[in-house]
Amino acid sequence: MAMIDEVGERDGWRCWICDEAVEPDRSVNDDRGPSVDARTTSKKAKKAKNKTAKPPRLAHRGCNTGKGNTDAVIAWPDELFLIDPVPIIPAIDRLAAKGGREIMARCPTEADAADAAAWILDRVSRLEPQLSVEAEVQEGGGQYLVALAT
Repeated sequence: MAMIDEVGERDGWRCWICDEAVEPDRSVNDDRGPSVDARTTSKKAKKAKNKTAKPPRLAHRGCNTGKGNTDAVIAWPDELFLIDPVPIIPAIDRLAAKGGREIMARCPTEADAADAAAWILDRVSRLEPQLSVEAEVQEGGGQYLVALAT
């Protein structure tokens, strides 16, 4: 339990996959109970000597089990009006590794793009707290692009 407590405190007792609160007092066998996820499925990345290994993250037991031995998919919320949103984890991993700029989604209106930019900036702040990014909204071709930049 010590590792769960350490990881839970560091992650603010929020599931890194679904971004909902994790109750520390629930049983680790309960679907909503705490578990620790290695966050990567790469055998090479899991080796302690490999510097690309990510620190373990807090997840609900159900989220962690549902993910299984595959890369997690962080879902965009249904209430955002997005066109061609990119998978969040690979885009954030590229920004963390190389910096630069990533187009995250297209939106039909500036208000939709502003909502998406605010959401993704907030989500990234919990997903990769050490990564400093800014959200940008740019008009182009009758639509609005949402981008993250380091």
